[in-house]
Amino acid sequence: MTTAFWICIFLVFYTYIGYGIVLYLLVKLKRMVCRGKRGGETETELPHVTLMICAYNEEDIVDKKMENTNALDYPKEKLHVLWVTDGSNDSTNQRLAKYDNVKVAFKPERKGKTAALNHGIKEVKTDIVVMTDANTMLNDQAMKVIVAEMENPKVGCVAGEKRVMPRDDKQSAAEGEGLYWKYESFLKRLDSELHSAMGAAGELCAIRTALFEEMPEDTLLDDFILSMLILKRGYKIAYTSDAYAMEYGSADINEERKRKRRIAAGGLQSCWRLRSLMNPFTHPVTAFQFVSHRVLRWTITPFALLLLIPLNVILVIDNQHPVYNIIWAMQLLFYLAAFAGQTLAARGKKNKLLYVPYYFLFMNANVFKGIPYLAQKQGGTWEKAKRA
Repeated sequence: MTTAFWICIFLVFYTYIGYGIVLYLLVKLKRMVCRGKRGGETETELPHVTLMICAYNEEDIVDKKMENTNALDYPKEKLHVLWVTDGSNDSTNQRLAKYDNVKVAFKPERKGKTAALNHGIKEVKTDIVVMTDANTMLNDQAMKVIVAEMENPKVGCVAGEKRVMPRDDKQSAAEGEGLYWKYESFLKRLDSELHSAMGAAGELCAIRTALFEEMPEDTLLDDFILSMLILKRGYKIAYTSDAYAMEYGSADINEERKRKRRIAAGGLQSCWRLRSLMNPFTHPVTAFQFVSHRVLRWTITPFALLLLIPLNVILVIDNQHPVYNIIWAMQLLFYLAAFAGQTLAARGKKNKLLYVPYYFLFMNANVFKGIPYLAQKQGGTWEKAKRA
């Protein structure tokens, strides 16, 4: 019982804090060893690039997205804009028809984003394709930054930064999502510097077109799977915060729950489909990063977090050692803080100190909800979470 308790403590600590510390120390060590080994930067002519936007019924955002696209600081004759409108039955296609610089790949049957990617990539004629969502806005230098990263022949994929914006001070769901992505960005930056980022987010992800692998249409985390398959082939996923995508957070916690449940199911699916990357004999560094950053939080650690409660209670009742009383008191305070954070959020009030433990438990709870979601085999389509 004691051994199981401390294993659970270790798993929870390592997954959410310890790995970040270890990663930071490894990167510091690498900087010391590799100091002064970087070559000089060279400027090359900007290549032709395709910006691919997969969309389903996005009539409300088309004009804003095109305004953002046309404002990108990249030669217009070298930027090819492709919209893949998967099963859209609103006025998305009609609104896009008024833009001369847009190519539309449309299929009337809605099959989901993965099917749209598989279909849309066949229309890409450039060596580099940048994928983004209709409801995310890119910074004006994003394309140039991505192209600069691609000058390294070892880079097969570039992951941009995702930035979540709350519409107003009362939008607590976006606040929690934003805090989560700030920490994720920190880990991705260190992952990339050590060896490779562990996956890319679909809000802003670029790949070498020739490296695209068609994915099963029931793939839930298409962006993650796609980027990790490129890593599996021996290329690096570079992460840069200088190219970023901005979007509003989920409208409320119920909408955020839809996202987290799907992501949790997709995480479990990804762990199985990418299980060969966990082999330390064939992919030593990747296996360490993949298991530490992704696999643990999607599989084992949420169960360890849950088990800590009954294990701690038993050890307290058994009077094993005063340290278990202290840890139990800390657990109680944490869960009470989470409950207070949930209560305040439900009333439209925000307190970062209390909301962090609530959002942390909220994310882990949705791992359990993702299991039946995955078992339902819903295919590649999904109900989109409403943004603010």
